[in-house]
Amino acid sequence: MLPLIYHPNYSCDFPENHRFVMSKFVRLYDYVVSSGLVSHDNSNVFVPEKASIQDLSLVHDKQYLTELANNTMEPRAWRRIGLPWSEGLIERTFTAPNGTLLAARLALKFGMSSHLAGGTHHAHKDFGSGFCLINDLAYTAVKLLDNKEVSSVLIFDCDVHQGDGTAAMLKNIDGAFTCSIHCEKNFPFRKHKSNLDVGLDKHTEDDLYLQVVSSTLDSLLNKLSPDLVIYDAGVDIWQHDELGHLDITLQGMQNRDERVLTACLSRHIPVVTVIGGGYDKDHQRLAQRHGQVVEVASGLYHQFF
Repeated sequence: MLPLIYHPNYSCDFPENHRFVMSKFVRLYDYVVSSGLVSHDNSNVFVPEKASIQDLSLVHDKQYLTELANNTMEPRAWRRIGLPWSEGLIERTFTAPNGTLLAARLALKFGMSSHLAGGTHHAHKDFGSGFCLINDLAYTAVKLLDNKEVSSVLIFDCDVHQGDGTAAMLKNIDGAFTCSIHCEKNFPFRKHKSNLDVGLDKHTEDDLYLQVVSSTLDSLLNKLSPDLVIYDAGVDIWQHDELGHLDITLQGMQNRDERVLTACLSRHIPVVTVIGGGYDKDHQRLAQRHGQVVEVASGLYHQFF
């Protein structure tokens, strides 16, 4: 079965009415269990270990990490993150990057894996932003490249918001290529240049969106032949997402996931999925949207492996 990566600390105690839906991680896990994507003995679920400040200082400023862990950050800097500090938040924040790293290593071993979290692409080297504290994408890419586990990584970011933190942190990293396909007139309003940015107009619909995703990815895979693709499958592209501004249907989202994963697998390129962003007052509905990429990946895993 498809390798899944999850830790019970991903959903910590959190204000129920906050725009960021902290409960979505445990709800997503429960959803994939109920959908039959977890084996009876849980043998396809892998649990990451918490990362240390030393681990994460590979890509983040050590002072920033220390202030984050000890709740000594200036209030203005903390407001930029947009989440209420708690020990539970720090536990999950220091665990999830190792979840994406573990997912990447399992994808390299088995061909594909899905992390039931990840995609915190607004976190920068020395500050957090937009609900993102640690950049799991940059951390994973640099760790794999430094260890020579891969020589090239493509981060294919389809979250509705541009991956500014990832772009900035990987700008000068040999072997890392960042691509962001996003709604142009949306957060972040100061964007950092990815290796390739594709900014879409507000209210872009399925046909054009899918054409752009397919042509962009096909071109990159043919040109780069990366050793690994990290796919940020943000569901905030959905037409009714509170922060999205695109008009992509649920079917369009499923088609996107199928196209992205099939493009990688048909070329024998390992691919790992992370869930990225999604915003909805209906928390269960949001978890199910995030579950869609896992369902697609699971079906293709049985087809390809």
